[in-house]
Amino acid sequence: MKKGNERIAMRVSAVSIAWNVALSVFKLLAGLIGHSGAMISDAVHSASDVFSTVIVIVGVKIAGRDSDKNHPYGHERLECVAALLLAVVLGLTGLMIGFTGLKNIIAGTSGHLEAPGALALVAAVVSIAVKESMYWYTRAAAKKIHSSALMADAWHHRSDALSSIGSFAGILGARMGFPVLDPIASLVICLFIVKAAVDVFRDAVSRMTDTSCGDDTVEEVRRAASDTEGVLGVDLVRTRLFGDRIYVDIEIEADGNLSLFDAHAVAERVHDEVEQAVPACKHCMVHVNPAPPLADGDGAEDDGLQASAAPEYERRAARNSHPDMASLSNGEGAGETSSPKAPDGPAT
Repeated sequence: MKKGNERIAMRVSAVSIAWNVALSVFKLLAGLIGHSGAMISDAVHSASDVFSTVIVIVGVKIAGRDSDKNHPYGHERLECVAALLLAVVLGLTGLMIGFTGLKNIIAGTSGHLEAPGALALVAAVVSIAVKESMYWYTRAAAKKIHSSALMADAWHHRSDALSSIGSFAGILGARMGFPVLDPIASLVICLFIVKAAVDVFRDAVSRMTDTSCGDDTVEEVRRAASDTEGVLGVDLVRTRLFGDRIYVDIEIEADGNLSLFDAHAVAERVHDEVEQAVPACKHCMVHVNPAPPLADGDGAEDDGLQASAAPEYERRAARNSHPDMASLSNGEGAGETSSPKAPDGPAT
């Protein structure tokens, strides 16, 4: 599965590079021949996409490596590093385009601007169609293999399509007798690109800082565990992003009279159900707590069991009411299990 995802990313990246190279040359020639600063800026943006796609290729390759002695949990977070680099490159590209547009606006006050030709207008239309198509193509692949770096590259395509819309408007306005609109369009392009860069940067940082998953994912985990045979309740669910994968820690309740072997079997079933319900789950840790005995139980044996278990229930209740104390709970309860596969096992 991991190699299959890598092949998908490589194929999409190769297609992106081919189209970006062709489009960059076409838009650069159209901008030079048609005397359009906005189209030249657009060509630079498309050329930067080639570099960004190379970063995607390197990031996906490194992130796909198997776990080793120094990285026992795998290398998935290195794909987020690639996304951070893409965000920086995208942001710098946008600022450069904005600076050039601002200089041309200042020059325009002295009447130095020339209205762009029709070829630049045609190039803008072609760019919009091609780059929007590339956005949807890359986005579909990114969602399929859960790749943040590939999704960042998809947004490069979308920002390029949006910038081409700005170029089209600026070039059209300039040809209608308002040449200053062409560099103004470059400023609009700058804003689009910088906004995309900020979004990519924030998403990559959140995936590198153990940010929890959304409520929908947590509820999916809770539902999968609750429906598992032998589970009497779900005490706690915690999730965290690890690159493009998810780690899950869950505490369940099971019959306190079960043997350690049987409690472990319940935990194994929960582990399998959670990983099946959440394909992006890389590692699931299940902690088993003994369920409280019935309060109205008769007989000295039941009373003794309830009395001996009471401190444990009180500690668990206090821990669940204070999430920052949950880390002190490791090792308590009847049993605990983790994924039987290697840490870098693929999602299904």
